[in-house]
Amino acid sequence: MKKDFTPEDELLFLALGGSGEIGMNVNLYGCQGRWLMVDLGMTFSGDQYPGVDLVFADLEFIEERAGQLEAIVLTHAHEDHIGAVPYFAADLGVPIYATPFTADLVLRKLEEAGIANDIELIVIDDDHGSFAVGPFEITYIPLAHSIAEGNALLIGTPHGRIFHTGDWKLDEDPIIGVPTTEEELAAIGDEGVLALVCDSTNVFNPVASGSEGAVHKGLLEEVQKHTGKRVLVTTFASNVARLQTLGDVARETGRQVCVAGRSLDRIIEVAQANGYLQEFPELVDFDTAMGLPRGELLILATGGQGEPRAALARIAEENHPLELSSGDVVLFSSRQIPGNEISIGVVQNRLAARGITMVTDRQSMIHVSGHPGRPELEALYSWLKPEILVPVHGEMRHMQEQGRLGLASGIPDQVVQQNGDIVRLAPGAPGKIAEVRAGRLVLDGDIIVPADGDAMTMRRRIMRDGVVIVALDGDLNPKIDSLGLPLDEDYPDFVAEARADVIEAIRKLRGPARKDEAAIQEAARLAARRAAQRWCGKRPQVRVIMPNL
Repeated sequence: MKKDFTPEDELLFLALGGSGEIGMNVNLYGCQGRWLMVDLGMTFSGDQYPGVDLVFADLEFIEERAGQLEAIVLTHAHEDHIGAVPYFAADLGVPIYATPFTADLVLRKLEEAGIANDIELIVIDDDHGSFAVGPFEITYIPLAHSIAEGNALLIGTPHGRIFHTGDWKLDEDPIIGVPTTEEELAAIGDEGVLALVCDSTNVFNPVASGSEGAVHKGLLEEVQKHTGKRVLVTTFASNVARLQTLGDVARETGRQVCVAGRSLDRIIEVAQANGYLQEFPELVDFDTAMGLPRGELLILATGGQGEPRAALARIAEENHPLELSSGDVVLFSSRQIPGNEISIGVVQNRLAARGITMVTDRQSMIHVSGHPGRPELEALYSWLKPEILVPVHGEMRHMQEQGRLGLASGIPDQVVQQNGDIVRLAPGAPGKIAEVRAGRLVLDGDIIVPADGDAMTMRRRIMRDGVVIVALDGDLNPKIDSLGLPLDEDYPDFVAEARADVIEAIRKLRGPARKDEAAIQEAARLAARRAAQRWCGKRPQVRVIMPNL
């Protein structure tokens, strides 16, 4: 294995996030001793990180080489591609490139973090805008996606050109934006593409993802079915095309629009500031909305993934100024993200218990994916004709499957990698040449710490088994307390027995151990833990507090 990862005479690729998982995309390209970062995203925490909301890729590799980093280039404005920017960009100390909509959202994040003046944010205004940094020549290639200004990157290097897709799909009627045409993509392929670094998310879908234009028809028909009822539509806030569709549907069905959710408010504001949603209906506030006849209101709300603090969850709990009643309708115009099934089910069951009708994309054509199905992948392969396929943006099963699809489609080489794998793209045969650390960090309160650090490890143990506290006084007499143990009415008896066990364990110490603080603490800890295990079967964390001897 190589030890020196300065890419002098090679073209290298390294994912620090987003390969082997969906989300948290951070990709690096190395050439002539310099590095280029594509995207700097984050993901949202699950149960494995209690008390944590945000998870980041560990950037140790590139932080140690910050002097070799040329720039950060952002493909689009989804959080899994830009969410980590305000937390790491200042330390990396390089310019950030983005198209106008993405740059506006990033700027607002930097302003909220109080570091906008510390970051050089360069806006690429033109479609197919180009610029050069170090040995890299970058051209934005507009592609359809479920957000405004989704882009691929065509990255020119001395070794050949890389087509980095970002998130994408094919859409003949995208509603927002003008994607690069088949002819333009084929022309890129005719000029030569060394490597295609490609989104794998939807590779198991045997059909194309579908057009945003088709969703308009489905949503219109669905809303028209529910005359005289309040209709709430929940969708991804960032899907500007869907918001435009819903604005059109509201106008066509004679309904006024009320928006519930700060992220929706922000996206609408940024979209309109950048030339999108110019004919979006004027919004009504909550009080006005509740005064309208039920069949004259369309509510757009966040929370389709079951987020407990989002607007839909609060409406389901009857803890929001907007109200739904039996017979009203909620349309889930979004895909259920794997891992969110339980939280979505909680919200849907609360709505169902109140007699509220729900419609999902399984019942009606009210959502299409923003990622390519197999036919779209095969089409892109045929146009670009890459020499190498590098699947990214997916779990290992997605990336392996895309590797097989690329092989079946005639791409000569496939490199299925994961976070931390350094891949040589050129010269010579492509493949993995080394591994580097690619861990995770979490935002714990206001502090970024390792995801596998002591704090997270201890918190998981406490969550699973509870905690017992043993406080020893100057005479080594213990007081016992516990948190999170299933003892209830037996608690006094447990305390008495645990206290007796601790006293006996300390009494049995011999020689120097009788005055050794560490020995006393360990004897007390083990005695209390064994008592807890006898009483309830749990193995709690035990903390012993004692005076200095």
